[in-house]
Amino acid sequence: LEWPDYTSLTITPFVRVDAADSRRTHADLREFLLRIVPGNWMIAFGLGKVFWGVTESKHLVDVINQTDVIEGPAGEDKLGQPMVNLSVTNDWGFVDIFIMPYFRERIFASRTGRLRGSLLVDAGQTRFDSGAKRWHPDFAVRYSNSFGNWDAGVSHFYGTNREPTLSKLGFSTDGTLVLIPEYELINQSSVDLQYTSGAWLWKLESLFRQGQKNELGTEHNFYSFVGGFEYNFFGAFDTNADVGLLAEYMRDSRLNKSTDALQHDVFFGFRLALNDESDTQALAGLVQDLHESTRQFFVEASRRISDSIRASLELQVFSSIERGDILSDLREDDFLGVKFAYYY
Repeated sequence: LEWPDYTSLTITPFVRVDAADSRRTHADLREFLLRIVPGNWMIAFGLGKVFWGVTESKHLVDVINQTDVIEGPAGEDKLGQPMVNLSVTNDWGFVDIFIMPYFRERIFASRTGRLRGSLLVDAGQTRFDSGAKRWHPDFAVRYSNSFGNWDAGVSHFYGTNREPTLSKLGFSTDGTLVLIPEYELINQSSVDLQYTSGAWLWKLESLFRQGQKNELGTEHNFYSFVGGFEYNFFGAFDTNADVGLLAEYMRDSRLNKSTDALQHDVFFGFRLALNDESDTQALAGLVQDLHESTRQFFVEASRRISDSIRASLELQVFSSIERGDILSDLREDDFLGVKFAYYY
């Protein structure tokens, strides 16, 4: 909804009903955001969705919203974050300030749900570093700008970590052994860069984080980065299609103590855009662990069937997963999602 006094309201509701997994049945407001833009600044209130980052294999610096992991393994779906966002635009760049008064916990699958680990996560025993728990105010600031062929962003976040540590064991009310999620208070400083040179895109995301525990349950400050390139063939094979080749490397200084499955891995993939009337697009790739045989394959594709209907596909295959790997509980699992969307 838009009004003539530079005010708009964006509402994005979401509801899923799942016959097998009661926890996957949930409703959310992805966005309920009132924006006021009187000049070269903007202020927004409500539930918002913010994305930071440039790389393809994982979105390392993206930290504002909680990930809706029960929607799929790619981590692209996010819960709406309560926030106040002040944004200032000028010749010297863009500055965003975020105040987030309430934290949203991650939702995990139930015993009948997939994908999940061999031990269930008991959200009823969740622990927080802060005595204010979900009401601890979080803060973030970001500067971004373009300098010639460079696009750059520098950010800092202080608040409750969106990723829970799952190193502590406990028992549920029925005596079942479960994992107890812990949410630490963290400081995260990050940089994201993209350099464009003709058909080349060079990308980097890097962060330093303080306050988070590692897989052993010990506080462990660390750095992490993901970087690589994308090279595009425009009008490939004398057609209207564009083909992009991608390669990225991921590194987490905690290595085998990391809570991130992608801590010393490489990614290779290709992007296809047919540039046809149906807007056919596809992205496919392979992620290979450099220490172990663990690898993942994924495909994301979409195509418009008619003026009102669009079909999309998401596939993730876990292959040759080592038993000691953080993904070992998913070694017999794969994921396939097919979606038809109607626009009116």
